[in-house]
Amino acid sequence: MRKILIIGATSAIAQETAKLFAQQHHALFLVGRDVDKLEAITADLKVRGAHQVAYYTLDLNEFQQHQPMLEQAYKSLEGLDTVLIAYGTLDDQKACEQDFAKAEQALRTNFLSVVSLLTPIANRLEKQHYGCIAVISSVAGDRGRQSNYVYAAAKGGLSLFLQGLRNRLHSANVCVLTIKPGFVDTPMTANFKKGALWAQPETVARGIYRAIKLRRNVIYLPWFWRLIMMVIRLIPEPLFKRMKL
Repeated sequence: MRKILIIGATSAIAQETAKLFAQQHHALFLVGRDVDKLEAITADLKVRGAHQVAYYTLDLNEFQQHQPMLEQAYKSLEGLDTVLIAYGTLDDQKACEQDFAKAEQALRTNFLSVVSLLTPIANRLEKQHYGCIAVISSVAGDRGRQSNYVYAAAKGGLSLFLQGLRNRLHSANVCVLTIKPGFVDTPMTANFKKGALWAQPETVARGIYRAIKLRRNVIYLPWFWRLIMMVIRLIPEPLFKRMKL
């Protein structure tokens, strides 16, 4: 039985992944801001077969509250071996260009708050010499584009941080998984026009569940985004800077 902490548990992808864990009778500790959603998700996961489910309400931009939350998770689960970090914001690029405070908030939520969480989590798993840390980044972090480069900078920085953390924790038998979804049909992207490249949260969740089980390093979800981003990364900069992306 895994002892799983899910941070950002009310997100669509996190909810679908939690359902898969519940069906295998794992113990879960959920963290999010919306108490009503957390209560509903908790009840649903118990019906689906979770060994145990508890939740904790927290605004993850309150960095000083991270450690008390983690202590409660360790206590509730009687240990910890798996962490999924699955939250973020898709901020307005134009607003971030005009107002540094908005850009700073986007970077704080999508990058710095995750680093604040990963630092004590990594230290704990390193000491116990086993575990898995899985974090949702984004294909956006593979290359900066004019349409979302503030968000991309946060996700790109996060992916590099995870790469270094993976290198550090390998000898401690701790898996660090970087999850790079492409377009996913969630409430966060409700106003976007959908097309053939868009995936459902259930599809992404199945990929995450499999990758955690197999202790992967980096996954693109769905799989074809690895090929798409490979092509995008290979475009020469003199040409790429002229493209309207």
